[in-house]
Amino acid sequence: MEHCDVLIVGGGPAGSSCARALRAAGAGLDVLIIDKKPFPRDKTCAGWVTPPVLDLLDVDIDDYRRGRTLQPITGFRTGMIGGHTVLTTYPEPASYGIRRCEFDHYLLERSNARSRLGEPVRSLVRDGQCWLVNDEIRTALLIGAGGHFCPVARLLGGRELADSSVVAAQEIEFAATADQLGGVRVEPEIPELYFCEDLQGYGWCFRKGDFLNIGLGRVDPQGLSSHLADFCEYLRSSGRVDCDIPARFHGHAYQLYERVQPKLVDDGALLIGDAAGLAYAQSGEGIRPAVESGLIAADVILQAQGNYERSTLDSYRRRIIERFGTPRSGSVAGWLPAGCLRVLAARLMATQWFSRHVVLDRWFLHSGQAALSL
Repeated sequence: MEHCDVLIVGGGPAGSSCARALRAAGAGLDVLIIDKKPFPRDKTCAGWVTPPVLDLLDVDIDDYRRGRTLQPITGFRTGMIGGHTVLTTYPEPASYGIRRCEFDHYLLERSNARSRLGEPVRSLVRDGQCWLVNDEIRTALLIGAGGHFCPVARLLGGRELADSSVVAAQEIEFAATADQLGGVRVEPEIPELYFCEDLQGYGWCFRKGDFLNIGLGRVDPQGLSSHLADFCEYLRSSGRVDCDIPARFHGHAYQLYERVQPKLVDDGALLIGDAAGLAYAQSGEGIRPAVESGLIAADVILQAQGNYERSTLDSYRRRIIERFGTPRSGSVAGWLPAGCLRVLAARLMATQWFSRHVVLDRWFLHSGQAALSL
């Protein structure tokens, strides 16, 4: 039987950030990370992080880019699929493109926590004041950080919330050949974002050096493959990506911080990141909420000093609400008539002001959000 003080299920940015904070505090906590995948591993994600996230993680940019992809982003091209596009530029990098296989491995390696990788969670049993995992790991505190399909989230009922908003996405990232790149007009510094006309999702195209990342996600998963095919055809017909795109896209799902208050806490258990359903409602971006929730959870755990009853851990729930607010009731797409929505969206997306100040600064970059203070 193996024992640990804290068992984190999931080695992504949420889990590794929480683990690093717990280990760095010098409290002597034995932290173990378990993940069903060996690292480095592929992760379905457009793959960019803003400077505030890198600062929060204390990432040395010059050190990170040695042998890894770190693509400065100084602008975005936005619009509706098939409609007018707007180019917005920034004087300094507004974000950085990363490859999740590299970024997640980097964060996990420096967490200073023990790990058991390539090992799925097969069983979770509450045994007195402890958890018994896979009949061989005993821990006082269980942290769910395994994404939307996290077994801890399922056990705690985090996926049984009625009316929750769940995004389904398909994405591919591949190393493009010189011939393929010759047919790509997407600039590495300027990712392109194109919204569906019903505003139920958007597609993206992002070049990171020689790597090309293309995907589309929607809150309404019906016909996702058709929407993706139409988007890829639009990229070809508009000349943005006039090359062969591999047919094998990868699927993913995540819950938005919208409509319902997610399940976050139980006796001896916390949910963080996508396992908690904290992705930003407008963009679906989840790395910043993952990192911040992981750090908030670590702070709550340290203050609990071994008392992991639900009443003690409930301060984590309150602090998440303080940080991210209460989930909004829904998007404008949920109550505007379809005809009005198409006209309004097309007009707004075609304006420079709306593209910069709403779509980019507010929805995607969250430039008005203050830095996390612990």
